[in-house]
Amino acid sequence: MVVTATNISILERPTYGISEAAKHLGIRRDRVRAWLDGYMRQGKVYPPVIRPQATGEDTVTWGEFVELGYLREYRRKGVSLQYLRPVIDELRKVFKLPYPLATKNLYLHGREIVWKLQIENNLPSALAMVVRSGQMMMLADEAHSFFKKIEFDPNGDALGEACRIYPGGVDAYVSIDPLVCFGRPAIGGVATERLWELRAAGEVVSEIAADYEMPQHLVRAGVAFEEMQRVFAA
Repeated sequence: MVVTATNISILERPTYGISEAAKHLGIRRDRVRAWLDGYMRQGKVYPPVIRPQATGEDTVTWGEFVELGYLREYRRKGVSLQYLRPVIDELRKVFKLPYPLATKNLYLHGREIVWKLQIENNLPSALAMVVRSGQMMMLADEAHSFFKKIEFDPNGDALGEACRIYPGGVDAYVSIDPLVCFGRPAIGGVATERLWELRAAGEVVSEIAADYEMPQHLVRAGVAFEEMQRVFAA
């Protein structure tokens, strides 16, 4: 069953600049730009993977940010993500959604459709979203990993729009919510960047925890997340 959108709200929300989105996702800025607007190499033009067409727009919507997070799961596969473009294009048409990868309905009810589109577009198996196990359609490891990091709006319609991301997984505590801390990664309602800045300035974990009335392990988790993001984005 395909459920179509009647009202897109949070996914259309302008949330980040290119550099900020890259930092939060732990992806190089030039890679984010290439996925959003395409690029040219040796005289050949490679179209965008996420946007239907290049816009040059520096503002990243929440829906684009979530889909960038999906691509992030596949970046170490050694296969060009350009192969995903035609599949994503078809998913937009079939589901009548601007951001199909950012809705729960796709992962729960759209597996047969995705499987068909993968075959029709000769998608390399390394980039598959859905795999077959006997008669069952299952999410591929990367798609499943992404799905488990997303919290979908329980109060919305049947689409289930992505409303929050746990970039390191739910157990890592850090979440990214466009309506909390201006969309910056946060833990216990405090921006992880702020925790990192305090720690880098020499404050001890116990003092930071006391100031923000949070357990020390959450402070450590927030600081560790920021340090890891800086490594990935380097």
